[in-house]
Amino acid sequence: MVTAIVLISASAEAIPQTAQAIADLDGVQEVFSCAGDVDLIAIVKATDHEGIADIVPNHISRVPGVERTVTHIAFRSYSTRDTDDAFSIGMSS
Repeated sequence: MVTAIVLISASAEAIPQTAQAIADLDGVQEVFSCAGDVDLIAIVKATDHEGIADIVPNHISRVPGVERTVTHIAFRSYSTRDTDDAFSIGMSS
């Protein structure tokens, strides 16, 4: 599985609608609205790089309101959350 982080600049008046339309696309796991250099960040997963190469330019970039995308491919995840969650199964706080 390949994960891509897609930074999206969107027209200000269309951010909520644009974000929802992107979130509804196959392969898009999450969409965050944010402050900073970009308006939206999408987490995209596909079985291979060709899938990412299809989803971003052929689907995300064509959503009304999207002005620009910059895509970063993730190599590896360094999260302790999954490990912590696995060890806490069945335990109550």
